Amino acid sequence: MADREMKACRSGYGQALVELGEIRRDIVVLDADLSGSTKTSMFNAKFPERFFNCGIAEANMMGVAAGLATCGKTVFASTFAVFATGRVFDQIRQSIAYPNLDVKIVATHAGITVGGDGASHQINEDLSITRVIPNMTIMAPADYYETIKAVKACVEYKGPVYIRMGRSPVPVIYDENYDFKFGKSSLLREGGDVAIIAMGGMVSRSLEAADILCREGIEARVINMSTIKPLDTEAVIQAAKDCGCIVTVEEHSIFGGLGTAISEVVATQFPCPLQILGIPDSFGESGESDELLEAYGLTVEAIVKHTHKALERKGTCKFG
Repeated sequence: MADREMKACRSGYGQALVELGEIRRDIVVLDADLSGSTKTSMFNAKFPERFFNCGIAEANMMGVAAGLATCGKTVFASTFAVFATGRVFDQIRQSIAYPNLDVKIVATHAGITVGGDGASHQINEDLSITRVIPNMTIMAPADYYETIKAVKACVEYKGPVYIRMGRSPVPVIYDENYDFKFGKSSLLREGGDVAIIAMGGMVSRSLEAADILCREGIEARVINMSTIKPLDTEAVIQAAKDCGCIVTVEEHSIFGGLGTAISEVVATQFPCPLQILGIPDSFGESGESDELLEAYGLTVEAIVKHTHKALERKGTCKFG
């Protein structure tokens, strides 16, 4: 995918906020002193009267977001993912999710590709934290244009939403005409030998892996599962039935994220071999984004290797 344009999802978020602000006077945006990084600064420049910098006080920001939502506002609250989930779990659970308020928590700098800031800023557990909260919808867009579409779609949904984005630019997969469907996966490549289901920045790498597998005579279906909750169970079951084995790919812990969500469906609806590729049970470390992805096994080659394992298990599996 080296020839594809590279753009950061967080830039798409900033653009979407500006476009929404033009047509929705009820939208307000909060940030925790990181608006330059989260790109909410774009909204602030255009609509300063509807932007509030809450400072380095993330718990208070979530409380303010909840209060504004009770007054009829559609609230976007942003900071780095490590602060947007781990630091403020109680406020999200008690003040936002329990009363089912219209707060959109849009977090950037998720996963290990934060880079040099190291383990203290690299959260690989945020999906595990948010998936278990009732009323919470969770999305992880794959590229710039899907981010724009996802942010716009979430304002039409009444209730709390968590949108997860990384820091680094990722290959552009879609264009401005992409027909994003809230709560539905996107089939990017047909295939009947194996299904690769990925989210976020790992979608483009999964497409690269599918190209390599095709040259080996293996036809891999590639699915972008940008909505983690509610999961597109229909697409997962169909993939299990059609392909007989599944590989999941995510820049998140192997516990509690996309792979876990899909395993819950497979185990209860249509059992088949499943390989979960993600970050092992460990913290991150400081380094360049690509170096860290290689160090933690989130490479195109690793996807190919896990696909081979899934196919081997499929050959010996007696059910599915």
